[in-house]
Amino acid sequence: MTGTPKGASSAPMERAVRTWLTHLDVERGVSKHTLSAYTRDCRRYLAHLAAQGVTAPDQVREDHVTGFLAALRTGDGEHPPMATSSAARSLTAVRGLHRFLALEGETVDDPAREVAPPTPTSRLPKAIGLDEVTRLLDAAGVGEGARPLRDRALLEVLYGTGARISEAVGLDVDDVDPQVGAVRLLGKGGKERVVPIGSYAVEAVQAWLVRGRPELAGKGRAGPALFLGLRGRRLSRQSAWAVLQAAAGRAGLTQHVSPHTLRHSFATHLLEGGADVRVVQELLGHASVTTTQIYTAVGIQQLREVYAQSHPRAR
Repeated sequence: MTGTPKGASSAPMERAVRTWLTHLDVERGVSKHTLSAYTRDCRRYLAHLAAQGVTAPDQVREDHVTGFLAALRTGDGEHPPMATSSAARSLTAVRGLHRFLALEGETVDDPAREVAPPTPTSRLPKAIGLDEVTRLLDAAGVGEGARPLRDRALLEVLYGTGARISEAVGLDVDDVDPQVGAVRLLGKGGKERVVPIGSYAVEAVQAWLVRGRPELAGKGRAGPALFLGLRGRRLSRQSAWAVLQAAAGRAGLTQHVSPHTLRHSFATHLLEGGADVRVVQELLGHASVTTTQIYTAVGIQQLREVYAQSHPRAR
């Protein structure tokens, strides 16, 4: 790992961080995105400790951790202030590191145990209505040739399964079973889940496989990938994002629409239709139901708006 200031040796601390990151990668199987974020967080933490002469795990005190959190929130000479959510994530990395070192017997105490992360401002997921989803999906399939077939199938899968964009572009042809009406998704940390897929998405995928994919597959080394780019290789996340943005423009949607918008809409529409929150948790691949429960607030907010507009004594 790099990032320690020149002239300040923190080799024991660096080794401890490397051991923890290897543990997360090999034994815990965290996603590459999370591992990369934690690596950056630890690099900055090491620099913070080294600037105070802390070079080994058993030298870290609680005030070093609280000082690091304060530096995240206020900024320093090299970094601007962090948003609450980003600072909370960085502290989560530091807390995980010290908890690991204490459990492994590398330190007697856990200096980060009592340091609470900042409470982020509650933000409701942004979902779009069913009419807007329909306009978006219809706009994706406008035109002739392989590309509209792919674009419609991609967006139908995103909305029909609630998949993350990385899960959708990571699909192989064999991951979709039209007969059963199910799709196999590989989520965060390499966790696999099988979720239902509706008839609209199945029809769009089959149309893409029969009439569109062979055309693009002939342009490159497609392999088993379900969704292909124009050069015949697996569709990238960036290209999938561009597909959505183009469809949103053609559909005349004025609000910001991202791949996660369809995931949020999937969850919100299920809950509005009466689905149990724990079922939605399984479909989304959330490790904790607490993460899923934020979607219930969307429905409550809509109820409040209707109440405020309709009830004679609401104001």
